[in-house]
Amino acid sequence: MKWQPTQAHVRVLVVAAAMLVIAVLARRPDAAVLGLPLAFVAVWGRFFRPRAEPEVHTELDADVLFEGQATTYRMHVPSTVDPEIDLIVAALPRSKWFDYAPRQAAVAEPVRPQSGEADDVPDAVELEVGVRSKRWGLRALERPTVVATSVLGSYRMQVTSAKALAVTTLPLREGFEAVDAMPRPAGLVGLHRSRRPGEGTELAGVRPFRTGDRLRRINWSVSARTRELHVTSTWSDRDTEVVILLDTGGEIGISEGIDGRSSSLDTGVRAAASIAEHYLRHGDRVRLVDTGNLVRGVRSGSGRGHLRRILDALVHADRRGRQPDQDQLAQRNRIKSDSLVLVLSPLLRQVVLGYVVTLVHSGCTVIAVDTLPPDIDSLIDLDEHDQRAWPLAWRLRLLERRRELDRLGDLGVPTVPWRGSGTLDEVLRDAARLASAPRMRS
Repeated sequence: MKWQPTQAHVRVLVVAAAMLVIAVLARRPDAAVLGLPLAFVAVWGRFFRPRAEPEVHTELDADVLFEGQATTYRMHVPSTVDPEIDLIVAALPRSKWFDYAPRQAAVAEPVRPQSGEADDVPDAVELEVGVRSKRWGLRALERPTVVATSVLGSYRMQVTSAKALAVTTLPLREGFEAVDAMPRPAGLVGLHRSRRPGEGTELAGVRPFRTGDRLRRINWSVSARTRELHVTSTWSDRDTEVVILLDTGGEIGISEGIDGRSSSLDTGVRAAASIAEHYLRHGDRVRLVDTGNLVRGVRSGSGRGHLRRILDALVHADRRGRQPDQDQLAQRNRIKSDSLVLVLSPLLRQVVLGYVVTLVHSGCTVIAVDTLPPDIDSLIDLDEHDQRAWPLAWRLRLLERRRELDRLGDLGVPTVPWRGSGTLDEVLRDAARLASAPRMRS
């Protein structure tokens, strides 16, 4: 790019030349009086035009955000800029998933000389635009349009920035909490109390000493009082595998970001992040299965690092992913029996419903979390031709869906709509009570 004369400079030059020609040909000195100042301005702008091309460096204060968080997009022009440059204007391409400050996503800064230095040494120019992310995902902030202008606005040049920057927006974790009830604890490590005695930190009581008890468990005060050895028993600390099955086979509803309405995919992704954080914080092992992106599934693990791996995988959840059939889904995702499987789905696809039945028959405890928006009827935009047929067709589909969910209920799969904190409390209590109940032998 080269420095080009602005339209204002061309207009001044043309008008000044025309006025001087009229003054000479028509012998009108008044036209010369009007044209000479314009000619002086045109010559001034031409003489003091910049020669060098400014450099623009872009950076983000933070490139990983949660939904609703903001960062600053910075554009830096070093102090080696041509001293004849008067103003630098920058504008970011707008996106529906970002809010900007200022709202126009455009800023302008004059080029001033450094304080205490010579007048021909300009100071570095910093341009800042606030960017607030409204929806989870990996999105690019396109290159800004940066324009530098010379003194009097006579010349301008569009500057190419270094590269586009990407912002990773992690799904908002809603502060989900659930009761400390796990239907089938599997191990002997973790932060929860098991229903069986063993090595742990939660006191279960005091009992007489038996062969095999450790000496450090002897309760000397009770033993001295009863004159028999007694030990302090504990409940074993446990963990279990929590499998989060996210159905990305379709997106029902309208997505408006964190400040508006949520689609079924929005609800599922945010619920998966909240549930994963809750169980990982309590020492359990969590696994993520994405039906539309089996390659990016996250294996079972624990800890804060594992939470970040799950959030990174959720960022890439996409309804346009390749959806396998029920057999492929079962073959590629071997889930151990006695696992707690939380299915996050609008529960409209037969593939997911059939896979839930397979999990139940394999011995897993399955809870279906309904992510279908409650106001789905008002969210679908129809043309006039479908206005009459749609309500009847949708009611029939909802009736079929209700029948399928009743069948899941008969198999012991509860279905609850996602409502944030406390969503799973009642069903977890019921599942734990059912798992601990004695079974009748035939």
